[in-house]
Amino acid sequence: MKRMGRRRASQLLAGYGQFLLGRPTPSSHEQSISGSYSKLNTWRPCCMFRVSVGTPQASNYLNLGKTYAIKQRSFGSAATDIPRNPAFSKLNADDISYFRTILGERNVVEDEDRLSAANVDWMRKYQGSSKLLLLPKSSQEVSKILHHCNSRKLAVVPQGGNTGLVGGSVPVHDEVIINLALMDKIVSLDKINGILVCEAGCILENLSLFLENEGFIMPLDLGAKGSCQIGGNISTNAGGLRFLRYGSLHGTILGLEVVLANGTILDMLGTLRKDNTGYDLKHLFIGSEGSLGIVTKVSVLTPPKLMSTNLAFLACKDFTSCQKLLLEAKRALGEVLSAFEFMDSHSMDFVLSHLDGVRTPLPSSLYNFYILIETTGSDETYDKTKLEAFLLRSMEEGLILDGVVAQDINQSSSFWRIREGISEASIKVGAVYKYDLSLPIDQFYGIVEEMRNRLGEVAKVIGYGHLGDGNLHLNIMTARYDSDILAQIEPYVYEWTSKHKGSISAEHGLGLMKANKIHYSKSPETVQLMVDIKKLLDPNRILNPYKVLPQSCFN
Repeated sequence: MKRMGRRRASQLLAGYGQFLLGRPTPSSHEQSISGSYSKLNTWRPCCMFRVSVGTPQASNYLNLGKTYAIKQRSFGSAATDIPRNPAFSKLNADDISYFRTILGERNVVEDEDRLSAANVDWMRKYQGSSKLLLLPKSSQEVSKILHHCNSRKLAVVPQGGNTGLVGGSVPVHDEVIINLALMDKIVSLDKINGILVCEAGCILENLSLFLENEGFIMPLDLGAKGSCQIGGNISTNAGGLRFLRYGSLHGTILGLEVVLANGTILDMLGTLRKDNTGYDLKHLFIGSEGSLGIVTKVSVLTPPKLMSTNLAFLACKDFTSCQKLLLEAKRALGEVLSAFEFMDSHSMDFVLSHLDGVRTPLPSSLYNFYILIETTGSDETYDKTKLEAFLLRSMEEGLILDGVVAQDINQSSSFWRIREGISEASIKVGAVYKYDLSLPIDQFYGIVEEMRNRLGEVAKVIGYGHLGDGNLHLNIMTARYDSDILAQIEPYVYEWTSKHKGSISAEHGLGLMKANKIHYSKSPETVQLMVDIKKLLDPNRILNPYKVLPQSCFN
């Protein structure tokens, strides 16, 4: 192992402050990279190249009527033919007439093109046959819609930005789609305490931009932030890239307004940090995927925007070094550590081979593993000194083989483009089976190696994700979808995860894809209690049917 001497680990340009990292969204643009990296072992100029930070895949988002074409397809769990619940009524002309009296002509959509976009997820894996899309503009309108649907036993599917990966936001059959895109108002911002109150249809990126102008940030950041809605984020308990620093939405959401299946508006829209008066019911709806109620307003605690940000792109020789590096980063960087992202050499190879313009900032020879470490703090000199000391010590101990520190916002964007481009690259080879797992850190990479051995040459297996919080994204690529290959993957992946005390869904939810797999992560008693809660809050089961819980539990 070559020993590295002490050198300067330069900081990002201070003038940019808490910059946008340029993770791909439908509104991103191509940027030019130039200048110099702060190389961990030497100081060298960075060659000129261009990095596209545009859309990872043209996606099918319902965003105030705008539709984007879908060009690729992904595959996951085997499609299951779920029979339509015969207890549900069929939509008729009287229903449509009633909805028009509530919403007006414009917001009762029967147009086939718009329905086609709303009926399918962005991967084109799940597709329903809804004949009606409703666009309410207030909680009261949502209440009237649900009251009518419940009385008529019309099934509904709540829909946000439709960026999910498990089929939770599209119909299975002919459910009425309720999309909250028009409920996009910011209600208030407490500039002393950083408490934001807004409607559920607000786009995550719009909230982030608003808050940054006010000196705050959203505690949540996702690759799909340009299209996903905060209500959908809450309903799926989305994780994302800031989870390591700011934790789960269960900790940052202070209050919710939710409309129940019978139309009751449940006002839990508190803004207090402490409130111990009875059961904290908002937690029932965070992560329930719209199966217990529709979130219409949210109160969220937003952290202050910090002005010093550093991003290091590092190479490690083995996964043991990655684990030790994480432990040392938590100890040495402490309060400034904001992200610890992981990818294996197969992931890196896919990005470099299948995305135009993407280049590695390290020498062309591939290392076994790569780590992205981000620090965010309030004192540039202090943060820089901490990072320098940590990187030096980690190199001297052999935990890091090579690495660079971004010098400006463009280089930082190019680093994140590599990490965020993995998903895009993986769908360019044919079919991709995607799994979102939560595992103990010492078992984190084991399933990747297991699947490589199990599948051999018939598939390409890559592993990447949020190592800082134990969230692995396992992608298995093949030339085309094949039921025999899927049979080798499932249920083995779920069985392995359960055996190692993991969760089969870290941040994507269960949706339709994993509803029947919940027993791999939850005990029968726990699932039964969930079923009892569903029956209590939605006795007619009209809210997002066939999702989250196995249908066999209701028979």
